Amino acid sequence: MNYNVAIRNNQSIPVKDIPEQSYHTFLESNIGLLKDRDDRHCVNYFGYGIGESVKLFCCIADDSMHLIYVSSCMINKGATLNSFAKHNFAFEKFEREINENFGIKYTDHPWFKPVRYAHNRIEKSKIMDNYPFYGVDSEELHEVGVGPVHAGIIEPGHFRFICNGEQIMHLEIQLGYQHRGVEQLFLQKKSLLERTILAESIVGDTTVGHTTAFANLWESLSDYQADKDLQFTRTLALELERIAIHTGDLSAMCTDIAYQLGSSVFGRLRTPIINYMQEWCGNRLAKSLIRVGKTNFPYTEYHAKRLNEVFVAYEPDFNEMITKLFKLPSALSRFERTGVVTHEEVKLIGTVGMAARMSGLNRDIRLSHPHNLYSTINHEPIIKNHGDVYSRAQIRKEEVKQSIGYVKALINDIPAFTSLSEPELKPRPEMFALSLVEGWRGEICHCAITNNKGELALYKIKDPSFHNWLALAQSVRNNEISDFPICNKSFNLSYCGHDL
Repeated sequence: MNYNVAIRNNQSIPVKDIPEQSYHTFLESNIGLLKDRDDRHCVNYFGYGIGESVKLFCCIADDSMHLIYVSSCMINKGATLNSFAKHNFAFEKFEREINENFGIKYTDHPWFKPVRYAHNRIEKSKIMDNYPFYGVDSEELHEVGVGPVHAGIIEPGHFRFICNGEQIMHLEIQLGYQHRGVEQLFLQKKSLLERTILAESIVGDTTVGHTTAFANLWESLSDYQADKDLQFTRTLALELERIAIHTGDLSAMCTDIAYQLGSSVFGRLRTPIINYMQEWCGNRLAKSLIRVGKTNFPYTEYHAKRLNEVFVAYEPDFNEMITKLFKLPSALSRFERTGVVTHEEVKLIGTVGMAARMSGLNRDIRLSHPHNLYSTINHEPIIKNHGDVYSRAQIRKEEVKQSIGYVKALINDIPAFTSLSEPELKPRPEMFALSLVEGWRGEICHCAITNNKGELALYKIKDPSFHNWLALAQSVRNNEISDFPICNKSFNLSYCGHDL
């Protein structure tokens, strides 16, 4: 019996071709795929409401074979089931979300707390005012609450610390204070432009990553093969986005250890990269650049000349500042052995992107499920092993240099730009599609299902932050509470990527 169907990244298949199993077989087969395998992980697990029933879809990536195994199961709304998370903890948040959306309960879930407070949640009695924060009855321990209103520019989230003096014993992170209904808006909006603009707004600092995932998925649903000029645009923009955000994060990390010179220099160096995006497409965050089946901003030799000029000014200052930062004893004392998450912990949590690679877990879609022009780039993921703030800073440093190399190679071979008008694209009926993109934070996953008229029936988004917030909570245990800001910024996770 075929328990699943194997597809590749950006491949669409008829929904009827996805094997449907009993729940017991569905659980056993998917948990079996992951047993004792570092090179496999769940990229998405979600429900699709069909009348009084729910069809569950589980998507397991095999990174060594470059395949995604997709399977399904039909259950009743409000059913009580055995939990995937009992056997593999990385499923815990997926199942909590399924509960909120469809009222499905689990007999043995390890930590059945709310994910977010959507207006359309099943149990309306669950509100933020009665959220069940974990507590300890002790005269020696105290609690420190931070948020949900912060002094900075970040979005709402509440951090509840349990401390013994200055030492953090436990941190519980509760998000979900906002709910934009983004996935539902993809169904409500009917024009391709509206949906593309919506994709640009999923996560503000990952405009290119999420819009590329949407464009790749829509083209897959429509059986359209993008030409090299579009693949070039998306690959180049993804690497420029990575350079800009990593540079800005190095600035923020310097701020959190009171290293003003590093904060100023890295902050200044981010500016010419995002200003270059504005030169290219009129927006510093690359909004309007990525479009399905076409581009409004062809890349030319002039753009390449300007980008090389930007790098000529950027690289010497970046390299000098990096050398100073990584030789500064006061910086190293704050970075090294602070905020450690072990290999065993990141695997258990199911982290992706930099939050996995910091602890020796090789999760990088550019290598494992290459998209756009990454199949032509001999990409080698930057892997560190200590899982601390220092490892996360090193990954940023080395990925900036690596991305500059990729960008220079790309602009030495600019393709002819022919995709200047929008083709007539209509998704095929009753199809399932999955798109993976390696954003600067890590693995982005967009899934879609069309109905019998070729219209969107489901759109499911997973930002890498969905996986990685728990790693931040784990990282601060046994650290002093004064180390929380640098731990937090060393991950730089997304609130809005979680609160879809």
